[in-house]
Amino acid sequence: MVRDIVRRDFLKGVGAAGAAGLTGLSGCIGGGGGGGGPDGLVVIGYPESGIQLFRDYYSASDGSEEILVPDGLRSGSMPGQVGNDMENVTGTAPAAGGPNQETFNQLFQDEYGAAPGVFTSQCYDSVAVQLLANAAAGENSGPAVKDQMRRMANPGGMTVGPDNLIEGMEAAANGDDISYEGASSSVNFDEKGDPAEAAYSIWEFDAENNATTGVDKQSFAGENPDGAGPMADSGPGGSDREISVGILLPETGDLAAVGQPMIQAAQIPVKQVNEANPAGISVNAQIEDTQTSPDAGVSAAQSLVSAGVPSVCGSASSGVNVPVSQQAFIPNEVVGCSPSSTALSVSNLEDNDFIFRTAPSDFLQGRVMAQVMAERLEVSTVSTLFVNNDYGQQLSERFSNVFSDQFDGEVYNQVAFNIGESSYSSVIETALSGPDN
Repeated sequence: MVRDIVRRDFLKGVGAAGAAGLTGLSGCIGGGGGGGGPDGLVVIGYPESGIQLFRDYYSASDGSEEILVPDGLRSGSMPGQVGNDMENVTGTAPAAGGPNQETFNQLFQDEYGAAPGVFTSQCYDSVAVQLLANAAAGENSGPAVKDQMRRMANPGGMTVGPDNLIEGMEAAANGDDISYEGASSSVNFDEKGDPAEAAYSIWEFDAENNATTGVDKQSFAGENPDGAGPMADSGPGGSDREISVGILLPETGDLAAVGQPMIQAAQIPVKQVNEANPAGISVNAQIEDTQTSPDAGVSAAQSLVSAGVPSVCGSASSGVNVPVSQQAFIPNEVVGCSPSSTALSVSNLEDNDFIFRTAPSDFLQGRVMAQVMAERLEVSTVSTLFVNNDYGQQLSERFSNVFSDQFDGEVYNQVAFNIGESSYSSVIETALSGPDN
């Protein structure tokens, strides 16, 4: 359960990003304790591999480095599994910062008896917008749903959120314009299909309570906060029909821990519609497991395509979302709307406007992380350890470029690691080494 905790008295004040950080320990092997290594590490990966990586890190270092991680490593159970309280680790993550965040939180609590987790609000918003777009399109057609996505999400028309989704579905089915105001953000899609604005949480591990704790939250807007891009001028709508939607998220594999509550959140708008049956509309939601694997993800996506699903909430990780988009969604004209894939490569897909996201691009998160590392944690030398896929590579590059160019920091090493290795000692040794090693 997320809660506020009192940090040590020697924590520094909040930096310009509004980000609270955390203290390190003392000394390290080849690190910030005077051995010529970096004062900070950025670790980009997923919980399952991260457990072994951090075990090996704490075996090799006494923890003097300030460590910064993104949302991919946000799992409250990690300290217990690692065997260390991980007090020298802080994180950033896209946050639920939308105008209807509290409404969604209550819906999730009422449905599942637990607080929502990371990316759950983005899942709800992804499915809600797809249902509205399908209602407006009047048919289970990927191209027709695509044309309605921005018309339902971006400003203009009746304001709809989780609290009045049923009224919104009726209005969309009647051909009315809709402006969906979400739980994760206002859900305005820019010309690339990315959120035009986003909030970021600064968080820490709370080992005592097997949880993570949000320390601060900051909102950031892009160049076009109202969104932009092609959309239909109107929608035919229609009543007394069944809408199809896919949910393609990790039930197993490296992201299973965060995937389960994401799947739960994605089912809430489906349940809302099926219980109310607005305009005679019902929803058939088909759930498939990506297994956090590109091959398994593509196979699962093809199953959704074969079932005639016109749009899909998914997939989760960018290492899966990119091949799924390229091999299944785009060639078959199926809308994909990922709630958590953040890699820069997703924005650059030649997608004919079929790929959307309710999670912000790592273009923004890389900037946030660089500012937290430089200004909040007051670190000037870093290395990065990143999972060897699009997500890891591109976020490492983005962070490194901003940290060097805008904050005068020095990046010693950018070191890739593979999922599922039995030991990460060698990559950790490289990351902890100095620039001349």
